[in-house]
Amino acid sequence: MADAAGEGARGIMLDFARLTGLDPPTERPVRYLWTDAFAVCNYLGLFREFQDRGFLDLGLRLVDQVHHTLGRHRGDDRRKGWISGLGEGEGEVHPTIGGLRIGKKLPERRRDEPASERLEWDQDGQYFHYLTKWMHALSQTARVTGDPRFLRWAMELAKTAHARFTSTPRSGGQKRMYWKMSIDLSYPLVTSMGQHDPLDGLVTYCELRLAARRTPAPSPMPDLGAEIAEMAGICRGMELATDDPLGTGGLLADALGIARIMAGGGPGFAGASGAEPDLPALLGDVLSAALFGLDAFADSGCQDLPADFRLAFRELGLSIGLSAVGDLIRILEGATDGSLRVQAEALLPFVPLGEAITRFWSDGNPQGSGSWREHREINMVMLATGLAPGGFLGI
Repeated sequence: MADAAGEGARGIMLDFARLTGLDPPTERPVRYLWTDAFAVCNYLGLFREFQDRGFLDLGLRLVDQVHHTLGRHRGDDRRKGWISGLGEGEGEVHPTIGGLRIGKKLPERRRDEPASERLEWDQDGQYFHYLTKWMHALSQTARVTGDPRFLRWAMELAKTAHARFTSTPRSGGQKRMYWKMSIDLSYPLVTSMGQHDPLDGLVTYCELRLAARRTPAPSPMPDLGAEIAEMAGICRGMELATDDPLGTGGLLADALGIARIMAGGGPGFAGASGAEPDLPALLGDVLSAALFGLDAFADSGCQDLPADFRLAFRELGLSIGLSAVGDLIRILEGATDGSLRVQAEALLPFVPLGEAITRFWSDGNPQGSGSWREHREINMVMLATGLAPGGFLGI
């Protein structure tokens, strides 16, 4: 981590703690699951870089605050307590087993309430792709602290999320996924499937299973074998290419995750039953889709627009993903399939694009724009991750 970038990330994350009621703690902290997942990883990375236990403390306090805020019903809900329905004591032991709320400003849409596409963006519920980010944050917390509780919480969350977000069509055939579920996971709020949700799920489940094999624990961890097999089936043949920079950045981060799982002895090739994912083939598809997205963004002219016409957190997601390219190539040096390394090396010319995005949003002028202020907390945290991506990427 370069000194200036590290100090920049450090300052941002201290400001974030103050603005959202983490430090000093407030009675009603502002918690949002996606932002907080990246924030936990940032605090862990800053702890490792600066050897300052204050950042580790902030990360652990944030995990606890998320569980006690987003793992429980909203203050304006007639329901009280843990969204899992567990009693207070049991809920403390299993804080993620009922999932975690998004943290939107408005209450969720009731089952009998007509849908409004405009309102749905601001209404609470659960998103699968937010839950996978939290699983990853908990896995990183377990890795840094050596405490298996965090990994167990991640795997319990994975079991619940998979069971509730996947469904088999009435006509039969391959399982699919809902994009958004109710707070208690009893009914879908948006029935369409997120383009990369199955891929995120598959990579995260494999990451957790590999981590469990390496983590001593007093009792066996949950088994994710069935969930991995089902998610591999959903992923098979899916179109992954996107022109969304945040989505492309996610593909790059997933590519690094897949390469690490392959190198670490995780599932690598489909067996005769096809139960295990063919990770080398999947990695090739992900790299091809990422290259498409990078070409699309580079040709879009978005970088020439003023800040008010750009979304910082979406661009910074791409910058974070591009930070993974160097490590991805190093891991693939030992791959038996040399074509994967060739595909990864084709990403190298785009690395300066990621650096340019981070420089642009680090400047005070773009941060004064309306688009920055409207999404201030998520923009802050994603910028800090872009400046110091090691905590999130595990570098």
